[in-house]
Amino acid sequence: MRLPDDSETPFQINIVPMIDAIFAILAFFIISTLYLTRSEGLPVNLPTATTAESQLQDRIITITIQENRAIFINREPIELSQLEARVESLVTANSQVLVIINADENVPHGRVVSVMDRLRLVEGIRLAIATQ
Repeated sequence: MRLPDDSETPFQINIVPMIDAIFAILAFFIISTLYLTRSEGLPVNLPTATTAESQLQDRIITITIQENRAIFINREPIELSQLEARVESLVTANSQVLVIINADENVPHGRVVSVMDRLRLVEGIRLAIATQ
């Protein structure tokens, strides 16, 4: 009796599914890094400045002034009269805190100055104005 010859087919490793998986992981990491940028304030149209410098500080408090004159401290709405007390509660003793003012470019200059005037009454903070 004659048995048919089983021609052994060589084993192959199909790398196409592995390439698909690697590209899926790569796409995940690329998309997730887009969300790593940290925006402290609310989105506003910041004015541009050619002499702007980046400020590095451990403790940062962000104050946002929107176009409709609404004030936010670290994304929480607040009234101008309560601003000084709230910032004082966030500042710890013997620490330097940087307060960044994100004011929309259409906010009246007087509103920004009144916010800065309130903040200058708080001891132990430095003021900065955000620009693009």
